[in-house]
Amino acid sequence: MNGLRSSLDELQSLATLMTTGEAPRALVVICPPATLLAAVALQGASAGIQAGGQDCHAEASGAYTGDISAGMLADAGAQFVIVGHSERRATHAETDADVRAKAEAAIGAGLKPIICVGETEAERDAGNAQSVVESQLAGSIPDAAEHHEVIIAYEPIWAIGTGRTPTNDDIAQMHAAIRAKLVERFGDVGQGMRVLYGGSLKPQNAREILAIDNVNGGLVGGASLLAKDFATIISAV
Repeated sequence: MNGLRSSLDELQSLATLMTTGEAPRALVVICPPATLLAAVALQGASAGIQAGGQDCHAEASGAYTGDISAGMLADAGAQFVIVGHSERRATHAETDADVRAKAEAAIGAGLKPIICVGETEAERDAGNAQSVVESQLAGSIPDAAEHHEVIIAYEPIWAIGTGRTPTNDDIAQMHAAIRAKLVERFGDVGQGMRVLYGGSLKPQNAREILAIDNVNGGLVGGASLLAKDFATIISAV
């Protein structure tokens, strides 16, 4: 819940950085508040920046005042949508079944869902991090992922906005476990799915983390609010 129309100046700065010199070898997607989605989709296009929503409703339409459907996001210019973000799971009590339904709705509207999974600090301390994430993967990813592009984002909840990050070995182990589960369920398709890392990814650690096996990109939070910081992370790719 960050961003006003004045924030579009930061987007313009990012677009300038991305179109100066060598083009970045990265797919860049910005998921702004819904109030800015159409403007971001339009303004970012010239620099190859794509747009996504931060959430969607599982239904296509209906008496759901205040909610936004996947079709509405697509109509506003979105190509992606985040579903199951840890904050949605925690503050809105979204279950794996809810996330799965939203991902199905996104696919039905022609969007690419970014499905988030991740453990709490208590779950990690109890030694259950991997089993929690594997359970979320099983419950949150729809079968349609076999035929449509779906992206997974691993976010260790205890590392979001805290400045703490798992060790590189921790990240490597979890991403390897995620990859194994994707391949077990979807075969070659699972091998090709993007798995993003999200958890205090910032300019100072981006190059190191993005070099880890099975880390195919980042789900960037606070560090994406300033063009220069986000551009540094993009250049790390």
